Amino acid sequence: MEMLLQTNGLCKAFGKQKAVDNVSLNVPEGKIYGLLGPNGAGKSTILKMITGILKPTSGEIYFDKRPWDRAALSEIGALIESPPIYENLSARENLKVRSLLIGADKKRIDEVLHTVALENTGKKKAGRFSLGMKQRLGIAMALLGEPRLLILDEPMNGLDPIGIDELRRLIRSFSAQGITVILSSHILSEVQLLADYAGIISGGVLGYEGALEHGENLEELFMKVIRESEGGGKNYV
Repeated sequence: MEMLLQTNGLCKAFGKQKAVDNVSLNVPEGKIYGLLGPNGAGKSTILKMITGILKPTSGEIYFDKRPWDRAALSEIGALIESPPIYENLSARENLKVRSLLIGADKKRIDEVLHTVALENTGKKKAGRFSLGMKQRLGIAMALLGEPRLLILDEPMNGLDPIGIDELRRLIRSFSAQGITVILSSHILSEVQLLADYAGIISGGVLGYEGALEHGENLEELFMKVIRESEGGGKNYV
């Protein structure tokens, strides 16, 4: 199986505190990869290194078998933390601004609005959108550059059941289009429904990585890995 993204011994320290410790991920192309862990485990720090927001202390990142460089960002879309939207602008206006910033083709605006089901929001300002609509607009902005890899950091946070269902359907559609998705979350039930592969991080260390089998009890696996990590036990990588 071809790997679109790999990290080798990735580390990130803030002073004497190691937030990410020797993490080696293998993300298969065209699949949904669930990056799991408790709050503060290091998930967001890993994603910020992959997207160039943070520089690794040590280790390597490979995108499509090539050492990561800034050029790789043209093939990576990301929604990390809050969507970077202008609340006084409409969805279309937000996407126009974003397309100018990244040099995306303007025809992509209509395409991504349709993809995230925001094509009928008209002149409604984004500040009046529901949280789910704001998340979908953030994803639309991440899709403008036609990325091969889409990174979503805790996209379900704060959503009601309807918003979660809409986002779940949307994420499934990306995999069907051949887009590789890294879904970072601590909501195990959602990852169980969506992901093909999972990596479990605890205390900055990768304690498990592998395919998710149908019917596998992800919560049981998660808790086992976390307990092993806290107790200094073996990793399941």
